[in-house]
Order: sequence, then structure tokens, then C-alpha cells
Amino acid sequence: MIAFIKGKLEEAGEDYVIIDNNGIGYYIGMPLSDIEKLKKSEGIVKIYTYQHIREDNVSLFGFLDNEKLNMFKLLLGVSGVGPKAAISMISSIEPQRMILAIITADDKTLCAAQGVGKKLAQRIILELKDKFKNYNLNDQLQNDTFSISEELEAVGALIALGYTRAEALSAMKNVDTTQSIEEVVKQALRTLMRG
Repeated sequence: MIAFIKGKLEEAGEDYVIIDNNGIGYYIGMPLSDIEKLKKSEGIVKIYTYQHIREDNVSLFGFLDNEKLNMFKLLLGVSGVGPKAAISMISSIEPQRMILAIITADDKTLCAAQGVGKKLAQRIILELKDKFKNYNLNDQLQNDTFSISEELEAVGALIALGYTRAEALSAMKNVDTTQSIEEVVKQALRTLMRG
């Protein structure tokens, strides 16, 4: 198993990079967000990799951080999710957003990824929800000033006020999360009342 590759970026495509390591070019499938970051980097880069082996194919997939690599491995553990779908999801949705979507059963967020339909999104939620029940969101995953656990608290407050989970999550997309949790809930309520 190849844990990581250090080398120079030789080529970058839409969904892959070629890394030159001591004269050997490694073809590595990557999320678009990581490819864009790599294009801006100079010199030696380090890519955390996952070697996917099938009967007829051996492929390398890479990520700039372990958080994305770990999410990729979790997604591959879900029946019906292959490497292409997992890469597509990680390209479209940051891991912390994906974890929030899984915890709150927000299949619409997961469906934002190309090739992920409602049934697959619901299967991902069903199979991965327990993986995050003891996950310390506050320590691990932070937005600038508004943490994922605070977002969950705000969503919970809206649900307690009688709104559905889908309505609460939709309203949260339209609020300024740089403010206090009370202000965030007030803004979300104003959005819901207008709708």
C-alpha cells in the first residue's frame, strides 16, 4: 500500500494529476479542489494516497490532507459507492459539510455531487451515520467563527420550534454565520417566515 507520494507536479487534468517522483510518473485521481490548489503550488508536493485494487485495474487516488482521504475511505465502504462517485462527492462537498449532511440526514446536500442520486445519498446516510455519533465536531471541524456543532445546535433549535429538518437546513444556507448562535437562529427564522 502506498501511503503518500512526494514529488513535482508534472501534469494536471480535470480529475487527475501526474506526480514525478525520481523519474517515475504517478497517475493519481484527485478531487478538483485539490487539483486547483496543486496548480498554484511550486516545488515538491505531498499527496496522501489510497491504492484501489480490482481484478482488472489498480488505481491511485490522492488528497492534500488526511481528512479528505479518510472521508474517501468511509465512502468506499458504502455499498454502491465506487471511487469515481466518492471523488465526485469530495470535489463537490467539503468533508465537514458532508459529515453535517450525514448527521442531519440531509440527502439534498449529498445529491449535489455529480452521479449521486437520492437513493445513494440515503444509503450513505444510513450506513455512515453511526460512524459520526461520537465524532467531536467542535474540536475537529471548525468554520471560521461558527463551528459545525453550533450549526447543529441552530438546526436543532429550529426543529424544536416546529420546522422540519429540511426547512431548517434550507434556512441555514441563507444566514450570516459570523454572528452569535442566537442571531443566526433569528436570521433563519426571518428567512422561514418570509418563505
